Amino acid sequence: MLSREDVRDFLKAEPDCILVTVTGTAGSTPRDADAWMLVSRDRLFGTIGGGQLEYMAIDQARLALRTGHGCETLDIPLGPEIGQCCGGRVGLSLSRVSKESAVEIIARSDADIAARPHVYIFGAGHVGRVLAAALSLPPLRVVLIDTREDELYACPVTGIETCLTPVPEAIVRDAPAGSAFVVLTHDHALDFLITAEALQREDASYVGMIGSKTKRATFRTWLSREIGRPDLFENLVCPIGGVAIKDKRPAVIATLAAAEILTASLSRPVRRKSEHSALRVDV
Repeated sequence: MLSREDVRDFLKAEPDCILVTVTGTAGSTPRDADAWMLVSRDRLFGTIGGGQLEYMAIDQARLALRTGHGCETLDIPLGPEIGQCCGGRVGLSLSRVSKESAVEIIARSDADIAARPHVYIFGAGHVGRVLAAALSLPPLRVVLIDTREDELYACPVTGIETCLTPVPEAIVRDAPAGSAFVVLTHDHALDFLITAEALQREDASYVGMIGSKTKRATFRTWLSREIGRPDLFENLVCPIGGVAIKDKRPAVIATLAAAEILTASLSRPVRRKSEHSALRVDV
């Protein structure tokens, strides 16, 4: 079951709030155009980059809430004037959220979430659970998959989906292009089946399998013998997490692997937010 902070919850609890949107940037800035956040009298949802820029935006938004103002535009230089040394400029739009614009904000949030790269973690053991926890923080859609009900539902991680299935390789076939696949089940034969399925897609952003040098060599032989595609082996990351740090503790392996997976997932070509239709807020 997917568990995540939902903008619907914020808007339901804080209907009187201000939408702050980055309308333009020049030079070095904390966030790109179209970044946004919601500001109520006591709470925040999202961020436009933090620092003094965000503090100023929050102050202006709360001033607007107190005075009843509807909308405002700001052009802020990120220099000594505000004590922030980025050096660029940021344009901001502050608009009071209406019922109509709340619908648009929800749709925008849902679209952003739907566009997140998918990461499929096969195996809810020690490393799989820590890896799922690490990858639940960035803007990814993480799915933890296992054939064992007890292991899967013993995972305390929130912000990810779980999937109990007797045929995990079928999940690989149905995944969208650009997905990442991380294989670390309790069964080496199952690892090989899932990994081979992922490699044969040839459109994954990342295919990784936990293992030693021996397991890597064994899989290479198996791939050549069973699939007849030894060339696919070149696209496999094994062991996951690299070899620079020789530490077999699950938390260390998972953290190192998370960096690999995040880099691969977010570096694939994606459509910029600015290519979507602009978010308009009615006041």
